[in-house]
Amino acid sequence: MDKASDRSLSQTVKAQLALRELVLRGALNPGERVSELQMVERLGVSRTPVRMALVRLEEEGLLEAIPSGGFAVKAFSEKEVFVSIEIRGTLEGLAARLAAEHGASRSALLTAAECLDEIDDVIRRDLPEIDLSQYVELNARFHGILIDMADSPPLARQLERASALPFASASALVPVQSRSPELHHILTVAQDQHRCVLTAIERREGSRAEAIMREHARIAHRNLERALTNQRDMDLVPGSALIKRRIRA
Repeated sequence: MDKASDRSLSQTVKAQLALRELVLRGALNPGERVSELQMVERLGVSRTPVRMALVRLEEEGLLEAIPSGGFAVKAFSEKEVFVSIEIRGTLEGLAARLAAEHGASRSALLTAAECLDEIDDVIRRDLPEIDLSQYVELNARFHGILIDMADSPPLARQLERASALPFASASALVPVQSRSPELHHILTVAQDQHRCVLTAIERREGSRAEAIMREHARIAHRNLERALTNQRDMDLVPGSALIKRRIRA
């Protein structure tokens, strides 16, 4: 790649990251049309990187094409958010089943087990000392290892797309747990499911591995249900500005 192409790519990445940040923190409202020219001025890059960034955010599901041309910030109903989490859980379940049926390598199983040992070190601490940022990092790493075990690039691409929505990723709702008096119990249950799915994969029990991962995603469901009833919790959910909450009595 020549210097001009490399510079163009870096400008596109810069525009994509900046535009995503504007969308996720609510600086651009759901349904608002995103003007290419305004973004050129706001982000300080040329039109081509902005145009490419808009297309990529549409692919991620954060923007949607509008009939008159251009893009608008996508709004999500509560139902769509729950379905997004369900899709991610279904795909992760499929990944676990494929990993079990194909037979994961000994080195991959060892890497996954070592990651879980590190999670154990985090969650066995007293509540005030639990480092949730470290937990989020390790949790994402473990989920990534499971996806790699499936050895299915098409599935990995679909999971990447499903997890691109900030509130649907494996660790998206962990911050909500930080406000729960049951934090230690929630993390322990999640970790037990991690251990069980790894054991199922090692034993080549595909159906069991799949069922555990789908149930694992239900933790995110319950966290979201809680957050939707409390604005302070909702403020901790990535991309919450995009969610249209129904009126509650």
